[in-house]
Amino acid sequence: MTSAPTQPTNRLDRRKAQTRAALIGAAQTLIAEGRTSVPILEITQAADVGMGSFYNHFETKEQLFEAAVEAVMEAYGQRVDRLTAELEDPAEVFACSFRLTGRLHRREPELSRVLLNNVLRLISAENGLAPRVRRDITAAVDAGRFDVEDLDVAVTITAGALLALGQLFHDKPDREVEETTDRVAEDLLRMFGLPAPSARRISRLPLPDFTAPTQA
Repeated sequence: MTSAPTQPTNRLDRRKAQTRAALIGAAQTLIAEGRTSVPILEITQAADVGMGSFYNHFETKEQLFEAAVEAVMEAYGQRVDRLTAELEDPAEVFACSFRLTGRLHRREPELSRVLLNNVLRLISAENGLAPRVRRDITAAVDAGRFDVEDLDVAVTITAGALLALGQLFHDKPDREVEETTDRVAEDLLRMFGLPAPSARRISRLPLPDFTAPTQA
């Protein structure tokens, strides 16, 4: 789940980058399992690196977990940005991003658990999903597509809906993800001011293939 860093220029830098990536990857796995109270030794063992290597990159375990969450969510956000880059209607961008993320809970359960185990941090984060939700809603308001009086409330409602969907899908694995997510997307579009026919049409448009390669 780690994001791809810039390629280091020499062997030492590459080794440092590999160690950091291993630590972040181990932390992401532990977060997904809800095991954030483990000692640092267990993290380094999971990453297959020495204890001293940990302190070359992070001062505390909490700092590592924060970096792990930020890395995975920023990487995911960048991928969604690429998949929606050609959409011209900001309302469609918002709906497409929401629908893709709703499906993520079933398609990538480990990443979904990272989301669910870091609810408060993700809603207020400066990167990842929250700022992109804010950006997309703002663009739709500026274009006259959404009628939103309180941007903070709109962002919180959207984030809350995504997280609630994730919990629902984990609690009820037989629940149909696509129809449920699209119905919630339609409800949000109507809440933000779109007429019902437009909201239904946009929430049922074909989605880009998330599994297909995208250009960086």
